[in-house]
Amino acid sequence: MMAGLRRPSDPAVVVGTETSDDAGVYRLSEDTAIVCTADFITPVLDDPYLFGKIAAANSLSDVYAMGGVPRAAIALAMFPKELAPEAAAQILAGGQDQVAEAGAAVIGGHTVRGQELYYGLSVTGVVHPDRIFRNVGARVGDRLILTRPLGSGLIINGLRKGAIDEARARPVLARLAELNRAASEVMVQLFEHVHAATDVTGFGLLGHARNLAVGSRVGLAIDLGSLPLYPHVREMVEKGVTTGSTRPNRESVAPLLRGALSKFWDELVHDPQTSGGMFISASGARADELCRRLVDAGVADATIVGEVKASTSDGPFLEVRGE
Repeated sequence: MMAGLRRPSDPAVVVGTETSDDAGVYRLSEDTAIVCTADFITPVLDDPYLFGKIAAANSLSDVYAMGGVPRAAIALAMFPKELAPEAAAQILAGGQDQVAEAGAAVIGGHTVRGQELYYGLSVTGVVHPDRIFRNVGARVGDRLILTRPLGSGLIINGLRKGAIDEARARPVLARLAELNRAASEVMVQLFEHVHAATDVTGFGLLGHARNLAVGSRVGLAIDLGSLPLYPHVREMVEKGVTTGSTRPNRESVAPLLRGALSKFWDELVHDPQTSGGMFISASGARADELCRRLVDAGVADATIVGEVKASTSDGPFLEVRGE
């Protein structure tokens, strides 16, 4: 859809759409740039307040992935006429509270009527123009770190289809409301050793890994057995749960994929994530330290899950190995 669109020529645009990065960045001065992003999602459970928190955390994540600090947000909502005003208020309150936890403020919004319910945020953050994380720049010899488990799409759809009850799904969904703030702050502390980063959301792990590999012109080797997973995801796969985005995610990375995937791992690596973790390419010599600092900062699932390799004559690639 964007292939024929003219890209901005303004030299103040530090990051635009050219590499499918997590957010755009616009330079205001020599030491200040703004990070701009927007995201909204459909409900992931029937609790309106928790849904608002999850949607807000999901929207804020793109600013954190760029190394930015959120400052202001605009609420974006499509509410059906049938939605009770009390439920709408709870959604907005959940989002507002999560933005406040990020140290930012909701300063406005826009609401339309529609058949489906959507809620999210347009977020503006700040970052130094010379200290931006991007999904390009991974170097051969880097190690790959993932900071959150995979499988939220399976849990969300399992709940919708009755394959898992809310009592078991809720602890997983509550984690989706957690901010990626701590992970971003640790990455900033070791900025010189973090060569590329992105957050894992709707395109799934391999979809976002594809953007990083292509943008950096490298190969990524991912150790399946090292990937952190949410509870109950194997049960969801065994029950036949999948998502509407899994197939297109799979198709988008197929030309670059090397290695065999069992049905279970095929679902997990293509599973669209809501409010997923950071996927980081860090110096091989400092990756262990980065992982330790992440865990010490409360990012308990931070794990080294692979490495960066040189691209081949066929170009960038994604290699999956071992279970």
